[in-house]
Amino acid sequence: MNLELVSFAICPFVQRAVITLKEKKTLYQLTYIDLESPPVWFNEISPFGKVPLLKVDGEVLFESAIICEFLDESFPPALHPQEPLIRAKHRGWIEFGSNLLFEQVKVVLAKDEDEYQMQKEALGGSLARLSDNFNGGPYFSGERFALIDAAYAPLFMRFEILKGFRADLADIMPSNLAGWSEQLLLRQSVQESVVDDFKEQFVSFFGAKGSHILVQE
Repeated sequence: MNLELVSFAICPFVQRAVITLKEKKTLYQLTYIDLESPPVWFNEISPFGKVPLLKVDGEVLFESAIICEFLDESFPPALHPQEPLIRAKHRGWIEFGSNLLFEQVKVVLAKDEDEYQMQKEALGGSLARLSDNFNGGPYFSGERFALIDAAYAPLFMRFEILKGFRADLADIMPSNLAGWSEQLLLRQSVQESVVDDFKEQFVSFFGAKGSHILVQE
C-alpha cells in the first residue's frame, strides 16, 4: 500500500498513528500542514477539517482511532487484543484517553491561575479514574505493548513538558500511571514519533494563545 499521513506537527492524535506505524515498521510518507491556514486540497478531503488523515492508495481515512485500527489490521504485528471483550474494553479506554487529551489542553489554555487550578483538578479526577482501571504495568495490559499504549503516549509526553513549567502537576499523576508513562516515553517508537523540536513548537504554539502556565518560562 502507498500510505501518506497528513499531519500537524504537535497534534497528539497524529502522534498516535505515527507510533502505530513505527511499531509496524511500515513505510509511509508524512505530510505536514499548518492547521491555522490549511491548504485548499486538505479542506476538500477532510470531512471535519482535522488531522490525522491517512491516504491509502488514493482513498482517505480520518479519525485517529479508525486509522490506527486499520493499520493494526493491515500490518503485523497485531497490537489490539485478540479477545473481543478485552478489545472492546481497550476501545473504550482509548476514547477515554481522547477526552483526557482535551482536558489537558484546557489546562494548557487556562488564562489565569484560578482557571488553571480548576482545570487541573478536573484533569486530576480523570487521571484518578484511569488509575483505578490500570492493570499494573509496565503497559496497560501487562508486558505486551498494545494499541491503547500508542493512544496514551502523546498524553504523557505533553504532561512531562508541562511539569517543567508547573511542578504541582506531578501531584495529580497517580504513581501507577507515572510508571506507565515512564515505560512509554522510553520506547523508541514514541521517542521518534515527533519532530526534533517538538517541545519548542508545542510551547510556542500554546504560548502564543495566551497560556497562563507556558508564558511564565
